[in-house]
Amino acid sequence: MNADELRSKYIEFFKTKSHAQIQGKSLLPDNDPTVLFTTAGMHPLVPYLLGQEHPAGTRLVDYQKCIRTGDIDSVGDSSHLTFFEMLGNWSLGDYFKEGAIRMSYEFLTSPEWLGIDPAKLGVTVFAGDDTVPRDEESAVVWKSLGISPIAYRPREDNWWGPAGETGPCGPDSEMYIDMGKEPCGPECEPGCSCGKWLEIWNDVFMQYNKNAVGVYEPLARKCVDTGMGIERTVTILNAKKSVYDTEIFAPIIAAIESAADYTYGMEPEQDRSVRIIADHVRAAAFILGDPKAVTPSNVGAGYVLRRLIRRAIRHGRKLGISSTVLVPVAEIIIKQFSGPYPELTEHRTFIIEEFNHEEQRFLETLQKGEKEFEKLLPNLLKNPKKIMSGRLAFTLYDTYGFPIELTEELAEESGLTVDRKEFDEAFKKHQELSRSGSEQLFKGGLIDQGEIATKYHTATHLLQESLRRVLGDHVAQKGSNITAERMRFDFSHPAPMTSEEVAAVEAMVNEQIDRDLVVTMEIMDLDSAKNSGARALFGEKYESQVKVYTIGDFSKEVCGGPHVTHTGILGKFKIQKEQSSSAGIRRIRAVLE
Repeated sequence: MNADELRSKYIEFFKTKSHAQIQGKSLLPDNDPTVLFTTAGMHPLVPYLLGQEHPAGTRLVDYQKCIRTGDIDSVGDSSHLTFFEMLGNWSLGDYFKEGAIRMSYEFLTSPEWLGIDPAKLGVTVFAGDDTVPRDEESAVVWKSLGISPIAYRPREDNWWGPAGETGPCGPDSEMYIDMGKEPCGPECEPGCSCGKWLEIWNDVFMQYNKNAVGVYEPLARKCVDTGMGIERTVTILNAKKSVYDTEIFAPIIAAIESAADYTYGMEPEQDRSVRIIADHVRAAAFILGDPKAVTPSNVGAGYVLRRLIRRAIRHGRKLGISSTVLVPVAEIIIKQFSGPYPELTEHRTFIIEEFNHEEQRFLETLQKGEKEFEKLLPNLLKNPKKIMSGRLAFTLYDTYGFPIELTEELAEESGLTVDRKEFDEAFKKHQELSRSGSEQLFKGGLIDQGEIATKYHTATHLLQESLRRVLGDHVAQKGSNITAERMRFDFSHPAPMTSEEVAAVEAMVNEQIDRDLVVTMEIMDLDSAKNSGARALFGEKYESQVKVYTIGDFSKEVCGGPHVTHTGILGKFKIQKEQSSSAGIRRIRAVLE
């Protein structure tokens, strides 16, 4: 079974179980400063899992593109990916443990669907602790289906949430496939990391609310959130040893082989470079192809994008690729995934242009770094131990963006070694300082429906409408980000705003705040919403039923929320800065005082 077939079967199965298919969302979540990217299929659903009513109902199913950067240094092994697709189904106060488990079992084992031998399945459930009892309810359902073994695992393995310090949370039940390997010992069971058992699916049961004093109270409205990774599942279904051995990566790797004149599978170190290029170019293409695309930069999501692209280029050099490897690989990816993700085709020109621009910028960076290294070399060679200090290597990295791996290569060519331990210490200190700068972010972003976040989110509606009235109807939102201290709003506009335009927009927003306009919400079908004059985010995917928020007689937008009930509580709106974000995109930073 290939990825397209798995994606289709999953959606089809849950539609037969009365689930409404909803659209996957952007890789760049709006107004959640706790993460740079959408990290899981449930991420866009969090407000609804926390109590908001979803316009599509109480049973939902979708596929969602995701980015996780925590394991970026592990990419290149057999399983880690930066970009991946997640299948998910949800119950919002509808069915609970028995319903979710029985549906999971049917989809996995029925010959009509995945047809996995039940004898190869094992599961884990929450073992319980001093605060929450063992999840016997899930275990009983699995036993009634004849599943064995059932492993009871601790909180770190089988518990989800809360997203912040408080909020909804609960146990989960994970499904594993026996890969046929010998057990690592008598204690080997589902959840063991020895390789005998491989996780294929996870059902999360949100049945508690953790309050401010740490007590877990039962929720009146219990929800189910499930997740199945497409790449990992296709690997299992096709008995492959690695996600990179599946049909998903075959055409991508073929393009890299062609550029490198290297056959994948010959040498472990070169294979690692091929896998890194395949993953990183795929991730970067999806980031650039997103309706809310960012461009490579030195901060936030743009920094991650730049790191992915430049790491791919570096590993291309390791394979002896002198010409560009990014564009031909990206072309394959755009063609391959344009069915489920048409935005890649829509943004093809932008994707290719940005890959070319970033590659040129990186080559210039490499030239500058190499020149600086050459200036340092005479003094370095005077060192009798032939060691280059890690602090000096970090200066090349921090000042010129010169990768430590290339510094080590140049040093080795001159008979030197780099004090890598000292470099790592300097790099770690740099990361800690960077992290401390983000401590003003909400711990839960909109996940905790924070009061300040809600105010700022409402203010973005007033800002967008004011921009359109002052600058023209061409203005469209291209992204936003909120912290505890300010809001950031990106919008399409071809030129810098004049001081008069900035003042006019600021005054218009404050006028609507002073009018204390009432904010109302109604659910309607998408066509009716657009016909009523509601604005929708360009390029965003919407369900057939949407929420429309109206702010007095001033603004009307399709939006998921949340919002304040009236504008008078927002305070004074102040634009701090208007600047360029990327070609044709401007950025405003503003505060509520």
